[in-house]
Amino acid sequence: MNQSFELPGSYKKWTIGLISVGVIALLYGFIAYHPFTHPVHGQHNDSTRFWAVLLQNCVYFLLIVNAAMFFIGVTTLAMGGWQVALRRVPEAISSVVPVLGIIAFLILMAIVWGGHDDIYQWVNKDTVAADKIIKGKSGFLNPVFFSIFSALTIFLWSFLGYKMRSISLESDKAGPMDYETGNKWVKKNILWAALFIVFFGLSVGSTIPWLWLMSIDTHWYSTMFSWYTFASSFVAGLSLIAIFVIFLKNNGQLEYVTEEHLHDVGKFMFAFSIFWAYLWFSQYMLIWYANIPEETGYYKIRVYGPYRGIFFLNLVLNFAAPLLILMKKSTKRNYTLLTFMAVLIIFGHWIDFWQMVMPGTLFESAELMPFEFGIAILFIGIIMWRVGVYLSSNPLTAKNHPFLKESMIHHT
Repeated sequence: MNQSFELPGSYKKWTIGLISVGVIALLYGFIAYHPFTHPVHGQHNDSTRFWAVLLQNCVYFLLIVNAAMFFIGVTTLAMGGWQVALRRVPEAISSVVPVLGIIAFLILMAIVWGGHDDIYQWVNKDTVAADKIIKGKSGFLNPVFFSIFSALTIFLWSFLGYKMRSISLESDKAGPMDYETGNKWVKKNILWAALFIVFFGLSVGSTIPWLWLMSIDTHWYSTMFSWYTFASSFVAGLSLIAIFVIFLKNNGQLEYVTEEHLHDVGKFMFAFSIFWAYLWFSQYMLIWYANIPEETGYYKIRVYGPYRGIFFLNLVLNFAAPLLILMKKSTKRNYTLLTFMAVLIIFGHWIDFWQMVMPGTLFESAELMPFEFGIAILFIGIIMWRVGVYLSSNPLTAKNHPFLKESMIHHT
């Protein structure tokens, strides 16, 4: 098997180019938006856009790279052998979690401890004391709890992901496994995958979206918000996996990955696009039908205000396009079309996170600025760099995995 992989020169050039563009955009943000200028209470200024853009991008890209380890975890618990031939790709993507986790933590701490109540109203003590609703949530919406829980969450995502990757790489060093050795190794995988999935459910599936995103609109709440956020980030994470699998296949790697495997990744992308749309409709329909003022305020600015175009573009990109294009079997087996859809979905859900953050921070200022795209490019460059390092440093196939043969003969 062709186990080693040397990054093409074009990949390295693109990585350096994207990071360079992103750094220039960040420097421009420091100069143009004066990030350490505090706005008047209840208003926003240029610094608000700076921190809101950093918040949106760091949370979005952290969640989608972490979704790659969730993919490994759920397929491990399901005893799914089909994904073993491409397993090193989501492993490589998940290796970005510690890097983006540190970046996200620093940005979150700068917002919270910097007193940026234009992003999180609840960091202002006077606002909390004067507002009965925010005061009622102060048990968890306070800087100390926010900081400790954020640090613990990012650490456990990083540690449990590292442990899963380490166990996977053990199979390369251990050599061929007999039944007893393989059985013990699989059970070890299942144990750590279960630990990751449990904590993933307690964080991404509930608390972290409340703290990092929903608390921007401090008065508003939705019991479906965390699942909605999970669906958005998971389908984008699946799309990222598809892009790197196709990239490696086009470079003569992953010889045991066939169009059957790619078809299954495409089915996941299709299925979770529909799942996202189901949650989108359920959350919107219930709030629209109940017509309760403290709930409808969240949607009023998005549906009837300046964000109306972005709000419905979000639905087109993330539901209509995947539904119409990924429905066909042939599309999910076509490298070009699947790559196009993967890029479209990642961009679409980046837009989704943008409309989660901006209305609650920038209010009526709904323009998508070049600065937003520049910061997104920076994060994409970081992901490309770290994934490239992992792929070129480790074998691309888990050749001694007990389920490798099942993956090799996989037919969907």
